[in-house]
Amino acid sequence: MRLAIISDIHGNLEALTTALELIKKHAADEIVCLGDVVGYGANPNECLTIVRERCSVILRGNHDAAAVDLSVADQFTINARLAAIWTNNVLLKENKELLETLPLTKSRGDILLAHGSPYEPEEWHYIISEYEAKEAFQAFAEQLCFVGHSHIPVIFSEKGTTALVARGDRFIINVGSIGQPRDGNPQLSFGIFDTSSWTYENIRAEYDIPAAAQKIRKAGLPRALADRLMFGV
Repeated sequence: MRLAIISDIHGNLEALTTALELIKKHAADEIVCLGDVVGYGANPNECLTIVRERCSVILRGNHDAAAVDLSVADQFTINARLAAIWTNNVLLKENKELLETLPLTKSRGDILLAHGSPYEPEEWHYIISEYEAKEAFQAFAEQLCFVGHSHIPVIFSEKGTTALVARGDRFIINVGSIGQPRDGNPQLSFGIFDTSSWTYENIRAEYDIPAAAQKIRKAGLPRALADRLMFGV
C-alpha cells in the first residue's frame, strides 16, 4: 500500500489542492493528515472540508486546538495568535466540532502518527535536533513515527539524521508542511510511504503562492503571514 502523509496545511487551499493532484499522480491508496489543517491561511473551512472527505485519519495540531480554544494561543507569536483569533471567528460550527474531537496520535500497526513529538503529544514538542529525536524514540514502540509541526522535512533514525528509510531500524520522519514550509524552500512538502517495499519519498512541488498570499492580505490577516510564503520561512 502507498500511504500519503500530509501535515500543516494551515488554511492554504492552493497548496492543498496542488498536493492532492500530486498524490493522485503518485497513485497513493490512502491519505492521512497529521494536523494543523487551519491557522495562518485564509481558507480554513475549505481545507477542513477537503481533508475530512479525503483523509482516513486527521490528527489535532496545536493550531487546530487554538482555533477552538484561544487560551492555547497564549504561547504563540503575535501573528500566530492573531491568526488563531481570526480563524476562530470564521470557522463554521461543524468544523469547530470536528477539531474538538480529533485525536493527538494514531497507531497503525508498525506506524505511529503524531503532530509533534510522541513524547507528551499534548504539549506539541518539536523534533528538530537529534537530541529531541532521541527523547521521542523512547516514547513509542512502533518502527516508524510520522510527524509534522516544525514544517521542516527530515528523517531521524535511532543512530542519527539520515536520508533513507529501510527495514531493521526505527525512524522518525517529518513530512514537512503543505501550506507553510520553513526550511528555506517555499515548495509544498509531504511524504509517500510504501508499506510493501518499506520505502519513503519526500515530495516537493511549486503551487500558486501569489494567490494564497493575496487571500491572506485580503482577509486582513498579518501581512507577514503572506510574505513568508514566498521564502519558505
